[in-house]
Amino acid sequence: MSYPSAVKIVEVGPRDGLQNESVSLDVATKVQLVHGLADTGLTIIEAGSFVSPKWVPQMAGSDDVFNQLSPSHATYTALTPNMRGLERAIECNVKEIAVFAAASEAFSQKNINCSIDESLEKFKAVTQKALDHNIAVRGYISCVAGCPYQGEVDYKNVRSIAQSLLDMGCYEISLGDTIGVATPAVTERLLSELLKAIEPSKLAMHMHDTYGRAIDNIKQSLAMGISTIDSSVAGLGGCPYAKGASGNVATEKVIALLDELDIVHGVDLQKLTQISQFICEKLGRPVFTD
Repeated sequence: MSYPSAVKIVEVGPRDGLQNESVSLDVATKVQLVHGLADTGLTIIEAGSFVSPKWVPQMAGSDDVFNQLSPSHATYTALTPNMRGLERAIECNVKEIAVFAAASEAFSQKNINCSIDESLEKFKAVTQKALDHNIAVRGYISCVAGCPYQGEVDYKNVRSIAQSLLDMGCYEISLGDTIGVATPAVTERLLSELLKAIEPSKLAMHMHDTYGRAIDNIKQSLAMGISTIDSSVAGLGGCPYAKGASGNVATEKVIALLDELDIVHGVDLQKLTQISQFICEKLGRPVFTD
């Protein structure tokens, strides 16, 4: 089986991970986490989200986090769901943002109170303004393998949404298995549909490990030419639809898979383990062990 020679890891722990943790951390701890992750060799780190703390209290202080981050080889990115979020990102000199759509109408309505088409229309303006300010834009699609409200999703719709995000200027689309229901067979069918029209270099996998299948799904993705993987240090983040289940796949697990397959990733596992232990202690979680 043929795999990519090298893989880019997008570290989402400081944003997607922390926003699903019950403990809210202070700005200094978040900054230390991001700096520690950059020191491991990770090159893309999602450092925060410009959303209202009323809705996501764990992301309070993101402006202060970005303003305190030291220049690095790493790119620090932020989620910006609307124009106000983008304006805050611009004020903080953020170099890359992300926008997110859903593959499910039910999930889109529940999470951002609008239809998929309406959300894409809003993102056109956000994306255009970001590009006008020389800010790169990444697109996310939630629930690509299944929705907690409507069940199955149509992979053709996922492809259409991905193409819409690319057409508006997103350089890459991250495919999110939000509730972790994918299997390797599902991953194969999903990617087979998308790869009919989209180059694998434009796609990334964002797998949740709710049922312990994330690594198998990532391995299937690698075999189909995908070379960008989202992951979260120590598996930070829970799954709000499966009580007690894990959420994001742990970066440590992804590194172990890449090492097993002799795929270059550029991450120092010893340093990653140290920052993993640090954040677990701060959150009052058991130290992550694979």
